Amino acid sequence: MIWAEANGGAIGRSGTMPWHLPEDLAHFKRTTWGAPVIMGRRTWESLPNSFRPLPGRTNVVITSDAHYEAQGATTVTTLDEAISLTQNLARDAQTVAEEPRVSEAGAETVAAETRPRRAAWVMGGGQLYRAAMPIADELVVTRIDIDVDDADTYAPEIGSEWVLAERGSQEQSKTGLGYVFERWVRN
Repeated sequence: MIWAEANGGAIGRSGTMPWHLPEDLAHFKRTTWGAPVIMGRRTWESLPNSFRPLPGRTNVVITSDAHYEAQGATTVTTLDEAISLTQNLARDAQTVAEEPRVSEAGAETVAAETRPRRAAWVMGGGQLYRAAMPIADELVVTRIDIDVDDADTYAPEIGSEWVLAERGSQEQSKTGLGYVFERWVRN
């Protein structure tokens, strides 16, 4: 699972992220590139139209409305369906090339280095994070030094079954916000 949270665990306010942190958006893209992303309907709808579906990833939207259409994404009605679908996709391609990059000459290239393909990344929202927490094996969390007093969506609690595997250094965004990247693994 992957998310960014403010002080106190806030992840959303009125269907939006209550901050702008370009470095976290780039981190999210690097981390999830090439792997399916699973999200709830409200998270899907919170993405700007120009970013739906998220490029370079199979987008899976969970909704209780079996007739809901998410153009460019696959819709399912349960987390179990989403997991089953993404496990099948992961078996079909065991590795993923890094995100295409543009060379100085302007030609798009793909890095030769590959990394293991994740079965999927759960990317929100709060209700889906809580439902997926018992089956997740890795958490990638961006901690942002900002208070969001009117938040209405919160990250799940990271319990004692998780171990902090990596913690980046405290960084400062070009927007002025302080942040740090963390990676947690199941104990």
